[in-house]
Amino acid sequence: MSPPLLASDEPAPFEVVEGQAASRFVLLCDHASARIPRALESLGLPAHELERHIAWDIGAAGLARELARALGATLILQGYSRLVIDCNRPLGHRDSIAVRSEDTEIPGNLALSPADAGERAERIFEPYHARIRAELDARAARRQPTVLAFVHSFTPVYRGVPRAWHAGVLYHQDTRLARPLLGALRREPGLVVGDNEPYAASALTDYGLVEHGERRGLPHVELEVRQDLIDDVAGQRAWAERLARLLRETSATI
Repeated sequence: MSPPLLASDEPAPFEVVEGQAASRFVLLCDHASARIPRALESLGLPAHELERHIAWDIGAAGLARELARALGATLILQGYSRLVIDCNRPLGHRDSIAVRSEDTEIPGNLALSPADAGERAERIFEPYHARIRAELDARAARRQPTVLAFVHSFTPVYRGVPRAWHAGVLYHQDTRLARPLLGALRREPGLVVGDNEPYAASALTDYGLVEHGERRGLPHVELEVRQDLIDDVAGQRAWAERLARLLRETSATI
């Protein structure tokens, strides 16, 4: 009999940082950690691969924590690597449990049985999203206005091609917050800001934005910041100050 995916002494699949009761902001960080459950033996990857963006969004957790402090927001962070299961991909999507990320093969995800894939969903994906639902349900029950922001990072170079953007604003069908925030960021001196770039959000590829934002009718936005700009505390604090200021301004009339 194989061991359980998560041992009793391993962290929970999510962490909650409680915010101020009056704050309207809830922040989510889907790719906060590069942790791999011990039972998966690093997915057959050497340690240096797990330090790369393929395993997590570098700087995103630190930025999310600083932004939560600045906004008094509740923050929910996912506790395991996207290589175990990507909590921002619909279950069954080819990248939900990726067999290759960029040009790196993931040995521990090859020929994965349906039972093993199901256990990853049951032990990591579902608890994380259940906790988000519980948070949003509680806020709805007390009629508390809610604005959602998803915090991510991206690489400055992808497969040898430099990326010009400093940040990106992602959205799908609901642009109530994304459009004014995009405009506000583009008015900041010296910034190049992508409009659904370097990634474009969609119902096929983005789970949280659709499930927790659009389906509930909540104002929301997915934020991407280039990882080399937030790979230390100084960068995280600077971007958190900027984003907090602009999120307050642009969400005030929604």
